[in-house]
Amino acid sequence: MIHTLKTVVQQAQITRPLVHAITNYITANDCANMILAAGGAPTMAQDEREVEEITTLSNALVLNLGALHAQQAMLLAGRKANCLGHPVVFDPVAAGASFLRGENSRRLLHEVKMAVIRGNASEIRALAIGTETTLGVEANALDKVTEANLLESAALVQAFSRRTGAVVALTGEIDLVTDGTRTVALYGGCEMMGHITGAGCMLTALTACYCGANPNCPFEAAVAAVGVMDICGEAAYQQVKHAGEGTASFRTRLIDAVSRFAAEDFAGKLRLRLLP
Repeated sequence: MIHTLKTVVQQAQITRPLVHAITNYITANDCANMILAAGGAPTMAQDEREVEEITTLSNALVLNLGALHAQQAMLLAGRKANCLGHPVVFDPVAAGASFLRGENSRRLLHEVKMAVIRGNASEIRALAIGTETTLGVEANALDKVTEANLLESAALVQAFSRRTGAVVALTGEIDLVTDGTRTVALYGGCEMMGHITGAGCMLTALTACYCGANPNCPFEAAVAAVGVMDICGEAAYQQVKHAGEGTASFRTRLIDAVSRFAAEDFAGKLRLRLLP
């Protein structure tokens, strides 16, 4: 699999996919810079009068529920992307925090074919089994994936993937990525990733960049994005720790690490486990 993941990363660096990201204003700048760091090009249009046109020009689309005000724009862009065969990556930010977010998530999933759904454990659980335990955009402690509940969690995301037809990437201390048949657990990252705003949104943008460059390989693109983020998160943390820096420096160093990431860096650094 590492050879395939290398190809995914290299394709993004060579083809420079244009990623249309409808995302929340809190993380839009970081998402744009993450796409640039991975070799892509970002555009962040949200006006309903132009989103279909911009989507037509793009290679991939991000629908981030944090942009709750742009629900109609997301639907228009998502339908256009589906018509064109462009991959759509959905980030159900705080999907279980309110009835409105849950309803909007379900509408998007009903009306737009997603290539990848990327969220934390609480968000994925809220969509998969309809619970309201999300604490803002953070994962509820009861929903964390651990070695003790790893296979049970994998079964949940596998069933959700088969129901939606999308690759599902559940990210946290242990990451799970599945297409309903193939499932992997990835280990890495660092605790500091949970202390900055938008690490998950940046990962979603990175996933879309890799999907845009590899539209027929959403599973491999999602695995590559999660693996790159885990490896780069660890590298950024070591640099911050060595320099005695804090969370703002970590965010910058995380984006820096992605911009310097080479496909060969997977070797010896990627911690991946195939699950039944």
